[in-house]
Amino acid sequence: MKLNVDRLTKQFGSKIAVDRVSTAFESGIYGLLGANGSGKTTLMRMICGVLRPSSGEVTLNGTNTETLGASYRDILGYLPQDFGYYPDFTALSFMRYIAALKGIDKKLQKKRSLTILEEVGLGDVANCKIKTFSGGMKQRLGIAQAVINNPKILVLDEPTAGLDPQERVRFRNLISRLSQDRIVLLSTHIVSDVEYIAKNIMVMKQGGFILEGSPADLEKQVDGKVWELAMRPELIESATARYTVSNIYFADSETAVARVISEQKPSEAAKPIKATLEDLYLYYFRDEKPEIDILSATSTEGGFHA
Repeated sequence: MKLNVDRLTKQFGSKIAVDRVSTAFESGIYGLLGANGSGKTTLMRMICGVLRPSSGEVTLNGTNTETLGASYRDILGYLPQDFGYYPDFTALSFMRYIAALKGIDKKLQKKRSLTILEEVGLGDVANCKIKTFSGGMKQRLGIAQAVINNPKILVLDEPTAGLDPQERVRFRNLISRLSQDRIVLLSTHIVSDVEYIAKNIMVMKQGGFILEGSPADLEKQVDGKVWELAMRPELIESATARYTVSNIYFADSETAVARVISEQKPSEAAKPIKATLEDLYLYYFRDEKPEIDILSATSTEGGFHA
């Protein structure tokens, strides 16, 4: 099974939300990484057939998905960013309702619903009302409704937004388990959502892909641009004003250690360190800042020290 996106474009008035995007998907997890407003949701909605493209096409095994119609929707599972549910429904009644909408045989609806709820860790609350669920439980229910028809293509738009770290870990593990023999496309602006589970990541900015590759390949894009730099605590504000600083920790009361992302070595005392996917994200989505040599911008007494 191969899903192709060919020069897909969506324009709203004078604004181009997605600009001639092309890529291909086979079985596995694909991460769509980008800041809010980069075009991720618009792209995913076109892939799912919710939005019609201004130009370009989506094909499954060579056939346009609009031509496939219902047969394409039958193998598609979709969790939108704004997942709608009925708060007074129980999890089981909601799942049976979705199963009916997706044309699952009435005799199988309850069994299938209970099986999926168990898979996503909601089996013990199947008869509880959705309005009593936490944010993480509602998101797991969102996954459950998306896979009730055993889809071959699963599209998840910002599925961990608003979840705490523990729920995000649970969610990633769940997606990994569900990814066998499926195409899973997961959009996010949270690097850790895709860093360890995606076989391929597409970095999207201003409606187009600026990078595409495995996590390891993408990390190489910022090799030689990530530094560790020790400084006196009072210089942190100066450093963050001039450079992209991803992390700071205090080695002791007199020394702060910063992780700096910079094209140029920020100080003679700076040490190169291994880049991560988060460094790449910050490098491409950082606010524009003038890169000034920190040492030349501070007095000798206020300079950095190793």
